[in-house]
Amino acid sequence: MPGQPLNLILPENYHSPLSLKETETGIKMIKDYFEKELARVLNLARVSAPLFVKTDTGVNDNLNGIEKPVSFKSAFVKNHEMEIVHSLAKWKRIALARYKFEEGEGLYTDMNAIRKDEELDNLHSMYVDQWDWELILHSGQREISTLKNIVNKIYNTMKSCELYIVKKFPSLEAILPDTISFISTYELEKIYPGLTPKEREDAICRERGAVFIMQIGDLLESGEKHDGRAPDYDDWTLNGDIVLWYPVLDRSFEISSMGIRVDGDALLRQLKMSNCEDRLNLEYHRALMSQKLPQTIGGGIGQSRLCMYFLKKAHIGEVQSSIWPDDMIRVCEEKNIILL
Repeated sequence: MPGQPLNLILPENYHSPLSLKETETGIKMIKDYFEKELARVLNLARVSAPLFVKTDTGVNDNLNGIEKPVSFKSAFVKNHEMEIVHSLAKWKRIALARYKFEEGEGLYTDMNAIRKDEELDNLHSMYVDQWDWELILHSGQREISTLKNIVNKIYNTMKSCELYIVKKFPSLEAILPDTISFISTYELEKIYPGLTPKEREDAICRERGAVFIMQIGDLLESGEKHDGRAPDYDDWTLNGDIVLWYPVLDRSFEISSMGIRVDGDALLRQLKMSNCEDRLNLEYHRALMSQKLPQTIGGGIGQSRLCMYFLKKAHIGEVQSSIWPDDMIRVCEEKNIILL
């Protein structure tokens, strides 16, 4: 079809199982239920969070290192440029220290971001909404078993939420498997050497239903990366993504990115590998190297992604209000995909 967006998946004979009014009700139910349960199982307190931060602090997440944040200046805050957050990966760790949280305690917040360079498709929007969470580790918890334990708690919360929303809307169906599998990017490359990283995720998720793909950011044996990660928040040996199989789009579906955060050694190693050692002069990095920040684990869980998955939507624009190309809006309407 002329003008059809290249990155748009259009399921045949698609009809949303819920009306627009039911969809809005379902979104509220999912967000209320999941937020409450997540806070309970991880011992998290809700805090307020910024929409923008000062550019020169190094607090913002630079994602893959190529995305540029939306920035601006204020006539009332002299000598500082501000930028809309990409995520709150670093800010949360600072907040835990500032608010004097203890080991085993954590925080979460509603994170809203603008990622203007995002490539728009069924799953990606310029507007990002997620639960950002961060938990202070006990001494000796900086290990893979800690990461897996937290992943299982989050996944079980997803399972509980799915059963809750299906009871409220019988036209929906619970499809999550009983357990989540764990596999590293290195193991994935050995199993599927001829596939791209995205194709590997599709293959493993089609087979297992729900997978935590570990150790993202470093080079694989092929010399390529599975995916990019900023060098100064996750430890690339102790991180990963929760990825689900999504039958509506016949593809894998990332719902969360998380990890144990860098300590001084991991920060130095990853900054050197990324040729970003100049960041050591920034406020956040100086605080980390001076051991003024707690050892933590944290991540983000997509709110619209979770709603899209549970409500069986074909496009993230069916559960959030954003801006889309005219061609995308037109083609979606032709395929019964109604964007909010």
